[in-house]
Amino acid sequence: MPWAILGGSSRSLVTTSHLTSVIMGSLVQNYIGGGWRSASSTATHSVKNPASGVEIAQVPLSTSSDVDAAVRAAKAAFPGWRSTPSPVRARVLFRLKALLEEHKEELAVQLTEEHGKILAETRGEVQRGIENVEHACGVPTLMMGDTVEEISKGIDSASWRQPLGVFGIITPYNFPVMIPLWFWPYAVATGNTVVLKPSEQDPLTHQKIVSLAREAGLPDGVLNVVHGGREVVETMCDHPDIEGVSFVGSSDVAKIVYTRAGAAGKRVQTLGGAKNFLIVMPDADMDATLDACAGSIFGSSGQRCLAGSVVVGIGDAHHQIRERILDYASSIRIGDGLESTTQMGPVISGTHRDRVKEFINQGVADGATLALDGRGATVKGLEGGYWVGPTVFENVAPDMSIVSEEIFGPVASINRADSVEDAIEMMHSNRYGNACSLFTTSGHAAREFRYQAGISMVGINIGVAAPMAFFPFGGSRQSFFGDLKAAGKDGIAFYTDQRVVISRWSAVKADPHNLPRNS
Repeated sequence: MPWAILGGSSRSLVTTSHLTSVIMGSLVQNYIGGGWRSASSTATHSVKNPASGVEIAQVPLSTSSDVDAAVRAAKAAFPGWRSTPSPVRARVLFRLKALLEEHKEELAVQLTEEHGKILAETRGEVQRGIENVEHACGVPTLMMGDTVEEISKGIDSASWRQPLGVFGIITPYNFPVMIPLWFWPYAVATGNTVVLKPSEQDPLTHQKIVSLAREAGLPDGVLNVVHGGREVVETMCDHPDIEGVSFVGSSDVAKIVYTRAGAAGKRVQTLGGAKNFLIVMPDADMDATLDACAGSIFGSSGQRCLAGSVVVGIGDAHHQIRERILDYASSIRIGDGLESTTQMGPVISGTHRDRVKEFINQGVADGATLALDGRGATVKGLEGGYWVGPTVFENVAPDMSIVSEEIFGPVASINRADSVEDAIEMMHSNRYGNACSLFTTSGHAAREFRYQAGISMVGINIGVAAPMAFFPFGGSRQSFFGDLKAAGKDGIAFYTDQRVVISRWSAVKADPHNLPRNS
């Protein structure tokens, strides 16, 4: 086993790995009006391989003038793209789907190099992104309206879904392939044009996807990409020619974007953070529950909004799941995500590693019991990587920051409750409402939990409650701001306006000179 017990109740990890291919020294460009362009600013952000800390690219910190250029290109492309028949738009996306499948492994490897998650996880992410493109290919059906004739004497009514114009899309680092594909395929499929701002921490893989979209036949100006930070986001929120904004990030920033873009008169959907509870009943299949919980907690090094981070064992289930999680977490092998033996990769950056460690420090200071300590994790040969090992707390209180705040790292708390009702009360005391899961063999308990949970995405014997593309994705309470969520029917509705036409035609005497003649 790669773990070494150093004494006391804490354990520390050392493992070995080697880094495979690295892309060196490239400057990422913006994509505007069908061409790659340098940003107007010379300021850049370093993109590093999280497993080594080695720089693999630099991304420009664009300015408002770059955003304005992208919006102008998108606005100019909108009339022609809107008038393109929806089946033709769908065929472009279908070609993109085929290209993504053809380059799936290449994309997964690139994603591991710039994000750090293991290959099994990046392959899964690319696949979930492809599924969203696939769903968007059904846009001729998804955009169908409704008709009712004779709503009053001689009057009929019908509705059509029509695109609105230019949309801004702002996405995070944790799923740099999948999350942009939650949004822009639906936006362009419905006839809109897009300005995308991906995360400056790992933009390289989606650059490749943009190239594939161009190869698939997406016209110039329909999809534009502007890299950068705060200035780009603020400009997109304020720009008068952007009709709406889609955003994924922390709850604090999501609320700011929602408020600012909404004040500018835009439609807005902003997905925020999470603190997801995994509740285990005494009758649960403990082996299957362990697999689901461990994957939920430690998958992607905990850097996902669907990660389970608070485990609650009901009655006797507490001891059983506690022992299993501690044993499993102690044996996890961390390292380079391209290595077949690696089970968990690094976190995204040195800054984020330090943030996660500070949460662990605060948990100890608040009096929680640190049953498994990942702060000392290192990887031989990759000492420059951003490592945090699996970490488990016990004896926590709801008001401790390790329970009340989103850590976004491989850190879990194990708690005990006397009943499901008590566990649900714990959940409801938290400000987030993204996802939760119940593990049980009782259909009655599952139904009651689903009914009472008050959380948007509910898993039953599922550790990661991730909907397929044809269902909406998004939380409640402080996890989501807006009305319409990502993907599914909500995605179509967000990017379109439903136009209702009420018509009445009077009888007109026909002009015999204009009647059609038989051939």
